[in-house]
Amino acid sequence: MRDELNIQQSITLSKIRFPIYIIGAGGIVKDAHLPAYKKAGFFVSGIFDLDYDKACILAKQFDIPHVYTSINQMVQHAGVKCIYDVAVPANKIMEVLHQLPHGANVLIQKPMGENLQEAKEIVAFTENNNMLAAVNFQLRYAPYINAAHSMIVQNRFGEISDIEININVFTPWHLWSFLYTAPRVEILYHSIHYIDLVRHFLGNPSGMIAKTFKHPAMPQLSSVRSDIIMDYGSQTRAFIHTNHTHDYGLHNQHAYIKIEGAKGAIKINVGALMNYPEGIKDSFEYVLKSSDGQGKWQQLKLEGSWFPDAFIGSMNELMLAATGEKQLPDNGVQDALYTMACVEAAYQSDKISSIALDI
Repeated sequence: MRDELNIQQSITLSKIRFPIYIIGAGGIVKDAHLPAYKKAGFFVSGIFDLDYDKACILAKQFDIPHVYTSINQMVQHAGVKCIYDVAVPANKIMEVLHQLPHGANVLIQKPMGENLQEAKEIVAFTENNNMLAAVNFQLRYAPYINAAHSMIVQNRFGEISDIEININVFTPWHLWSFLYTAPRVEILYHSIHYIDLVRHFLGNPSGMIAKTFKHPAMPQLSSVRSDIIMDYGSQTRAFIHTNHTHDYGLHNQHAYIKIEGAKGAIKINVGALMNYPEGIKDSFEYVLKSSDGQGKWQQLKLEGSWFPDAFIGSMNELMLAATGEKQLPDNGVQDALYTMACVEAAYQSDKISSIALDI
């Protein structure tokens, strides 16, 4: 849908559709992947999980015709004229990739490995095996991000000088039990979305400044709060603040993305992160300066949300490239490598001791 400003929230779906075969039947598949594919009209032909019963439950719920007892059985049936949706923890990605056929099309759940070295190995493996591979950095395809991006590329806001992402919520980390043994948590599994989003708008930064924090109420987790600055020089600020431990009700929780330019600004309230997993309503406000330098904030009616709509975009990018409708997916592993490099630089920055006071 387009309004008088030509604000584009939707994406152009692939005209040719390959069947999808999902590896993994966890919560993210149930709550986001499968609802998104159903909404887009993508056909999920099969599913595999180490927990066969869990896979069967999702197959019944979403009318998936085939449930497999092994990845090998899936591959023997599916071949290469399909897309493998690999929704497994980061430390299991390479194990799964080794079981997929040469020339496969693969959508990899973020993050792309647990560190930059693993990310490089994943990219090298996919290239050496002629795989068309992309990473599910889906936030960049949320309807409100599509809207913001369409306004920015039309130069509605002029030169962007400030991007602030500020998250102050309570996140129920127990929903992802594997994170309790993960050496890296907050930046690698959550703020990575925002790092990728800033790259989507501004390109690659020259460096990263970051500090990530534990919390006494969640001592098992390696980190649950972060402050990150992405360095784009002295004129442009890109700042990410996340606090997942605000356990004092919804009253003072917030989750927003704010973008400011010379001619206007956007503020997006990301409702999916509040009262998780139920969420609250998103909102999108924007202001454009008039000729006299004034402007009035306006509301944009949104056509979807992060969950599940953004997951359509990341799969669709790979679908377009796999079917030959475009050369490479926007979220290909080669691009994702830069997001992983930013994450790695953030963790390296976190290790640097602060400068002691000299008085």
